[in-house]
Amino acid sequence: MSMEQFGYKQELKRTLSFWDLLIYGLIFLIPIAPMGVYGYISVASHGMVPLAYIIGIIGMIFTAFSYARMSEAFPIAGSVYAYAQHGINRSVGFIAGWGILLDYILIPALTYAVSAVSLNAFIPVLPVWFWLAFFIVFNTMINIRGVEFTAKANKIILVLQFAVFIIFVVAGLIALNKGVDLTIKPLYDSSLFNMQLVMGAVSIAVLSFLGFDAISTLAEEVKGGRKLIGRATVSALLVAGFLFIVQTWIASDLGRGLKLDNMDTAFYQIAELAGGSWLKNLTILATAFSWGIASALASQAAISRLLFSMGRDRNLPHGLAKIHPKFRTPYISTIVVAIISFVVGLAFENHIDILTNIVNFGALTGFLMLHVSVINHYMIRQKSKQFIKHLVFPTIGFIVIGYVLYGMDHLALKVGFTWLVMGIIYKFILVRVFKVKETSLDI
Repeated sequence: MSMEQFGYKQELKRTLSFWDLLIYGLIFLIPIAPMGVYGYISVASHGMVPLAYIIGIIGMIFTAFSYARMSEAFPIAGSVYAYAQHGINRSVGFIAGWGILLDYILIPALTYAVSAVSLNAFIPVLPVWFWLAFFIVFNTMINIRGVEFTAKANKIILVLQFAVFIIFVVAGLIALNKGVDLTIKPLYDSSLFNMQLVMGAVSIAVLSFLGFDAISTLAEEVKGGRKLIGRATVSALLVAGFLFIVQTWIASDLGRGLKLDNMDTAFYQIAELAGGSWLKNLTILATAFSWGIASALASQAAISRLLFSMGRDRNLPHGLAKIHPKFRTPYISTIVVAIISFVVGLAFENHIDILTNIVNFGALTGFLMLHVSVINHYMIRQKSKQFIKHLVFPTIGFIVIGYVLYGMDHLALKVGFTWLVMGIIYKFILVRVFKVKETSLDI
């Protein structure tokens, strides 16, 4: 289908290949993401961190499959918002978009805050607000220049992250060889295993996987077939999952019996044990800049496309859909995200755990509606006979995501459901009071 068949014009510049999408997804996921949250998952899982990631990737892979199915059917920007809108109806689409908006719009703030707080501890003379402003201005300028420029920056950043990953793995294996070898205990320790505890750890580990879905927001900037989005989404998830498992397996065996001083710095403490203070400092700086520049760069691009899509449909202020005359990017949306990120980053610099849970709620509720969209579009509308792809897989994905959501922090659930109620009220006022009509077509 062409853009015109969905009621839109092709406004964004098509420049991205499969490899650009894969790199974008990996940058968003952060190949060394476990370094920043390792301590929390280790405590929750009793040291079985790689097991938590294995269960997490099994759950997320079904969500990735659903993204692949819907991106083939509706190759337009907007992610879950667009898929639920066209796969079910406009009202559900708005709620899906409003829900995942909580995820997308807060992820840049979360990544900026984590980096700013880390670097403030590393260089106390520079305050948190300085690092927030530095990262936000830098990333905003790159994103306004366009996804092609962003893609080039992503390649450089990704190479540096892989270099840090390899250095840690090599140093860790050398250290293990001098003491004890890799064991199976990080995957399964019968004396400590408890499914409820492990699933609690999975709910934290899920944060590391959030971002693979953002690839779908670039659908209108891809050159090539409509299957590229799905292929890149699944590939990014599998590659990142493998990297997460490898580094946490090594770290878990290295840290066995070690008293962790602080959950925020647990991985860095293990890195110091493996290679000395230079490796500790390297992993701290790599984590800070990976979150503050690499992931934040990708997440800011993703949310600006979602705001662009919802603004284009007049579900949000239409000004958000303005395109830069030279770079052909949604620059108003990008600037709005930058402002929100700075304000939220300052507000939650001492409450990053709360911000993390709220982000997870937004993502997981969006994923639930995604799975329903697949079943409705393919099984009910099109009477598909491919039961495995269009019924079994999304049903499993729905159950897994629902279980993780059910076990979330109660405060996050209250904030999340309050956000959804606000969205319903906003939509009612928009349609009933101001009589605003959407510009998109139902397919």
